Amino acid sequence: MTHHELKEFLDEKVITYNNPEFIETDPIQVPHKFSIKEDIEIAGFFASTIAWGNRKTIIVNAKKMMALMGNAPYDFIMSSTTDDHERLETFVHRTFNGQDFIQFIISLRHIYQNYNGLEAVFTKYAKEDSLQESISMFKKVFFEREHLRRTQKHISDPLKGSAAKRINMFLRWMVRPDDTGVDLGIWKSLSPAQLSCPLDVHSGNVARKLGLLTRKQNDAKALLELDSGLRSLDPRDPVKYDFALFGLGVFEKF
Repeated sequence: MTHHELKEFLDEKVITYNNPEFIETDPIQVPHKFSIKEDIEIAGFFASTIAWGNRKTIIVNAKKMMALMGNAPYDFIMSSTTDDHERLETFVHRTFNGQDFIQFIISLRHIYQNYNGLEAVFTKYAKEDSLQESISMFKKVFFEREHLRRTQKHISDPLKGSAAKRINMFLRWMVRPDDTGVDLGIWKSLSPAQLSCPLDVHSGNVARKLGLLTRKQNDAKALLELDSGLRSLDPRDPVKYDFALFGLGVFEKF
């Protein structure tokens, strides 16, 4: 397949999967339920944080997280007390438990009070062609407050070799404006050109079959290679191809 043929093939698959029907089976439906910017980004942050395992279970548990915060996540983060946090203690999604949940509440309050919110942190450390250093710096800011060491594993660090799939997915949701209404595009200070593909088993396997990726591990080096390939297809909106790679892998068993 030539470069031109590959682009045509993947562009068609983007059209197939980047549409409102995608929302019905994806965790992105959770932030879509909110209208206030801070609620949207917090809901997206929690939904993406627990986005591993069965997709139906992810959606159920992300909605449970919102319900535990009274379906007003920003208000809960900014005004909840230690007593309010007690009801979060029973939450569990795989290895993310109630103590992690409470720590995330404390860390997010710290970011909104002292750093002007999530978007401001990622924007401050953004590079022209990458947000991977931003993710690493965000993790440092996020854990400035006293915390349980175990909770650190729930935010990946690309500068330590991780592909950081879940947080790259969160950034796609927040940054990428989308005429079809799937990605939310509420962060205007960052550009889709800076985004990286949420690299997982499905997108990685499809990318290798298409010749976009040669590295066998799904790590930071593989992400850099995949980003290069996708930017050659569309430098302004490279992560739109996440829909194509994911759809081919999950729905077509490509």
